[in-house]
Amino acid sequence: MALDGCGLFCKYILIIFNIIFAVVGFAFLGLGLWLRFSDNTRAIFHVEELSSSAFVMGVTVLIALGAVMLFVVMFGDYGACNEKRCALQVFSALLAILATLVVVVGVLVNIKSNEVGLRFAEFYASLYTLYVANQDPGIAVTLTFLHNTLHCCGLTGVSIIELVKQTCPEPDGFFEHIKMDSCPGVIADVFIGKAPMMMGIFVGTGVLLMMAMVCTIVLLNQLKNAHQERTVYYSNVY
Repeated sequence: MALDGCGLFCKYILIIFNIIFAVVGFAFLGLGLWLRFSDNTRAIFHVEELSSSAFVMGVTVLIALGAVMLFVVMFGDYGACNEKRCALQVFSALLAILATLVVVVGVLVNIKSNEVGLRFAEFYASLYTLYVANQDPGIAVTLTFLHNTLHCCGLTGVSIIELVKQTCPEPDGFFEHIKMDSCPGVIADVFIGKAPMMMGIFVGTGVLLMMAMVCTIVLLNQLKNAHQERTVYYSNVY
């Protein structure tokens, strides 16, 4: 017995899903490795005082998440393309675990958005203090990268008294020549203001994973029925 329309539909949906999942996994892994080894941020990982910072933990999570996603895709693609029930069973179990974790993380990010924002703001303050104390060129490159990305300047933003003015971006208008936004405030606002959107992304991802798991279960049932019918046929023939 060949797969019927529903089974074939789920099979090709899973193949497309795994392709997209693999692309996202490579993106996460690539971004994490770039942040780990880029000239802009590599110095952070060699400073003992920053080794437990939110940024370092975030980069580690990106690398681990990308690797896990590619590991899951390996089972999904193999199982869907070759119609292997064992691989699909492992794939569905991994999807269930991932979906649960993604939803839980999304809810926690929303609930603890203030704390997450403050942790990243504290990381920036530590980086700032180390640069002022040591004038490390590696940290200077990282500060320049952060300042240009967030369009902010130091702890105060006041050009006359700011100690890291040389790492700040070019002012956009007349008033920014006098005072720009301070970076801790910008960092906190990003996490607090975008928390609902971030939770929506996590929950939406969890729903997509659940849909892929449903398709996997449908395909498993189709393959099980096909196997049973083949067994009955050959037992009757021989």
